[in-house]
Amino acid sequence: SHAIHQYRIEGLRFTGAIFSNITHDHLDYHKTFKEYIEVKKAFFDNLPPSAFILINTDDKNGMVMVQNTKAKVFTYSLRSMANYRCKIIEQQPQGMLLNVDNMEVWSRLIGNFNAYNILATYATAQLLDFGKEESLTVLSSMEPVNGRFENMIAPNGVISIIDYAHSPDALENVISTVNKIKTHGNRLICVVGAGGNRDKTKRPIMARVALLGSDMVILTSDNPRNEDPMDIIADMKQGVDAPSVGKVLTIPDRREAIRTACLLANPGDIVLVAGKGHETYQEIKGVKHHFDDKQEIAEIFKTLAP
Repeated sequence: SHAIHQYRIEGLRFTGAIFSNITHDHLDYHKTFKEYIEVKKAFFDNLPPSAFILINTDDKNGMVMVQNTKAKVFTYSLRSMANYRCKIIEQQPQGMLLNVDNMEVWSRLIGNFNAYNILATYATAQLLDFGKEESLTVLSSMEPVNGRFENMIAPNGVISIIDYAHSPDALENVISTVNKIKTHGNRLICVVGAGGNRDKTKRPIMARVALLGSDMVILTSDNPRNEDPMDIIADMKQGVDAPSVGKVLTIPDRREAIRTACLLANPGDIVLVAGKGHETYQEIKGVKHHFDDKQEIAEIFKTLAP
């Protein structure tokens, strides 16, 4: 959306475009959700008749995006009738079995959001005249991206998942996926923060989303940038209602927060560390200090004996 608003894609001619979804994000730049939608819609409005648009009809803004376009419109969905459809047959920590366009496909990716992305990629390949079986074969061989629902298992059976989710919608999707693969009787412990000098309105929502789907939440520092981490956490705690206070710990030191979560977890419990994913730094007062969630968890897991 930044590139559209700043005219950085002017002069480019697009063969096709995909609308996946639009969520509560980038409002530090666009200021209002309405403006954010209008900027994205402008891109689709200006596509030529020779282009195609593929929209996710499960997002309520999908049809809004193509109201004034001249391009050819195609649809994809997991929940309703569409040109391209997908159904999740089975999910487990190692991956998921999908039915895509009436063919079963195994993917090492996990979660509804990945099913949507796989379907959108497949549909785009079809619209670009790639073969059906060829496309599905390639998609089934895809590996998870670093920091996106990346999991590790400790010697004692504690499971960690690292994910870049840093908006309410993304966090909700990840937590929902974790709860679908979590064994009955085991807990989800969520470690989460919010970035400094960014959209403050999402902070209490992030905490509330974490609480609604987790058994325990540890509020911590993300990239505080030029803000005091405790001020950011205080904003997040506005989303914690009285009955949920007992489920929340406040540990501003991210390393200590991750360590505490892993030590509190029992075998089979899942520790979700959200917000930074693939990033290998923590930005504090204009300085990027080395910090890697995956590295921190690996070091702690070495100490968790079977």
